[in-house]
Amino acid sequence: MARGQQKLQSQQRNQKKAAELKRQQGHDQKAAAQAALIHKCSVCMSQMPDLKTYKQHFENKHPKATLPDNLKDFQA
Repeated sequence: MARGQQKLQSQQRNQKKAAELKRQQGHDQKAAAQAALIHKCSVCMSQMPDLKTYKQHFENKHPKATLPDNLKDFQA
């Protein structure tokens, strides 16, 4: 088991490796946000993250259209 200076050097090396790996991998917030939008409005094709938002959107933006089957039994 490494002690003292060896331990510190090893930790620093591992941190640099982890930082480099994270930098190479990157994180795309735009792609993550797009993946969260799983419900699509059947009338205007806009996307929503959850059923509650979808139902509110549908009732406000498309009041004359009939409610889709997946929203009829959903209660907000």
